[in-house]
Amino acid sequence: MGLLPQVVRRLGRRVPGSAYLTCVATQSLGVLGATLAAATGVTWPLPVAVVLLVVGFGLYVLVLLHFDFHQLKEGAGDHWVACGALAISALAAGKLTAASGAPLKWAEPLRPWLLAVTLVLLLAALAWYAVIAVAELRWPRPGYDPRRWATVFPLGMTAVAALTAAGEVGPATSGWLEPLGRVLLWVAVAVWALVAAGLARRLAGGALRRTP
Repeated sequence: MGLLPQVVRRLGRRVPGSAYLTCVATQSLGVLGATLAAATGVTWPLPVAVVLLVVGFGLYVLVLLHFDFHQLKEGAGDHWVACGALAISALAAGKLTAASGAPLKWAEPLRPWLLAVTLVLLLAALAWYAVIAVAELRWPRPGYDPRRWATVFPLGMTAVAALTAAGEVGPATSGWLEPLGRVLLWVAVAVWALVAAGLARRLAGGALRRTP
């Protein structure tokens, strides 16, 4: 977190998807704080996690203003973090929603607001998911690139965020949200397998070239 101000000051005019990791790093701490608050009943991590949620979303907007949208056509994999950063933001809000009940009864008035934020962020992440997926089909980028591991994370995070939100909403919404999360989880597993296979092929090819 101490390095974030330096990173923000060095944001260029047009940045790749990896710049959204400023948001991801912040929201991951928010997820941890909300999880600790719910598990232990300790009070102080909850307001800290709320602050981190707000700061993380602010960083997301800041990076979005500098994002090079040509990455949708040319990105080698890390452009998916534009979706993943929103997904982990939705996960942080979902964890805060879960923590706003027992044993932290004092936080219950926050629950409707946190749930609304969770759903808005999740819908935004799903919209990015659809846009980037269409761009991948329109401008295919076959072949392995290490940055494709930055594709796997957002796919998995979107699935986890959907499943987490499904556990906090009523049956009317969870009836479609949970199956969607499970489908997205299998998509993430399939993409992980493809990227892992690409890495294995790259390593095997390198070993063969080094063999006398």
